Amino acid sequence: MSKSGSYRDSEVLDAVAPDQPALLKLEDFLPHRLNVLSSLVSQALTRVYGRYGISIPEWRVLVTLGENGVMTGKAIGAHTHMHKTKVSRAVAQLEERKFVTRRSNRADLREFFLALTPAGRSIYEELAPSALQFMDRLFEVVPAADRPAFDRAMKELTRRSAELVGQDRSGKT
Repeated sequence: MSKSGSYRDSEVLDAVAPDQPALLKLEDFLPHRLNVLSSLVSQALTRVYGRYGISIPEWRVLVTLGENGVMTGKAIGAHTHMHKTKVSRAVAQLEERKFVTRRSNRADLREFFLALTPAGRSIYEELAPSALQFMDRLFEVVPAADRPAFDRAMKELTRRSAELVGQDRSGKT
């Protein structure tokens, strides 16, 4: 660093262009590639449900309840892999818009049973065909013969990731 506390151009260039090859290229790193894919798919999918003014977490809660019926927030979080805070905020927004209703669990007063209202059910039934069409359009780029292998790979990557999360929590590497 120079006396003024800022980096000289040559120091910055040395830091930007090291003499050694990169150990890791982000654009080739599978977790990054999956994150980019997920982000782009989520952004594109907002065209399907965005006209209802709902967010990604709200969309996930709405579809999960549409698919499964009555559930607790904790069960929705486990099903969608969303943090309980995100689920809670999404439920509050959907409840405010009269798309979701909550009922106390008499066995555990800290917990609520959540369900779609008739308005929420109507939106789910309107959105489902459009969401399936979106999925078909997205999947067009994968040849039909490769789709079973792609599906198996996705399931195995999901299973393995969950396994690695479990190892991290237990202190194993």
